[in-house]
Amino acid sequence: MVLRATVNCDMGEGYSLYSMGDDESLMKTIHLANIACGFHASDFMIMDKTVQIAKENGVAVGAHPSLPDRQGFGRREMAMDPDELSSCFIYQVGALSGFLQKHGVQMNHLKPHGAIYGQTARSIDLARAAVGVAKMFNVAFMGLAGTCHQTAAAELGVPFIAEWFADLDYSPEGKLLITKKHAPLGFDEIKTRVNRVLSEGLVTTTAGTLPIGEGVDDVSICVHSDTPGSVEIAKTVKSLVDESNELGKV
Repeated sequence: MVLRATVNCDMGEGYSLYSMGDDESLMKTIHLANIACGFHASDFMIMDKTVQIAKENGVAVGAHPSLPDRQGFGRREMAMDPDELSSCFIYQVGALSGFLQKHGVQMNHLKPHGAIYGQTARSIDLARAAVGVAKMFNVAFMGLAGTCHQTAAAELGVPFIAEWFADLDYSPEGKLLITKKHAPLGFDEIKTRVNRVLSEGLVTTTAGTLPIGEGVDDVSICVHSDTPGSVEIAKTVKSLVDESNELGKV
């Protein structure tokens, strides 16, 4: 089993004069950019610039909406009903769509950010609200295989991009462990995890391994821009992905 793969990264996560991650270098090592839409990070100038950099590097752009939690970087859970979440996402994705139109770039997908990523993975009602916004904008939805993300996408007829995280841990049950600050991982461990998911379809957890999910033939591997050593991690992951994709063609 060899999974076809891409590399994605959450981008444009600075604010005003404050920067987060080396977006220009990362854009040269990824296939998909998830661009922050203002509620956990970014502003109108950073959003504009990030879309421009993505276009210059031929990187597909996705919207990366969040809970309205700039102070917590969108990594703190918040109680929100489905209608409220839908409006929250439409507001943010609409902002990004304006800059995409300015630069002549098509939106490729929608990927929730941080805490709401986990909440929508667990709640089918919240997942339907988030996926419904992707359907409204006629784009794919990126999320966790085998969770409410994949279920809601199938129900609503929205293309699903299964995602796996190279720089985060998973619980023994396969739950993504979303931390406010990402701890560094050794390159050898990252290589082992990436090779395992690409060649065997297995997700490394804190207690062993689990299958990535039924019906998954493609996976997009995320590297976070705020993880220490993110550029080198992305280069390493990209090289393993390119090698695996070539092997899969044989």
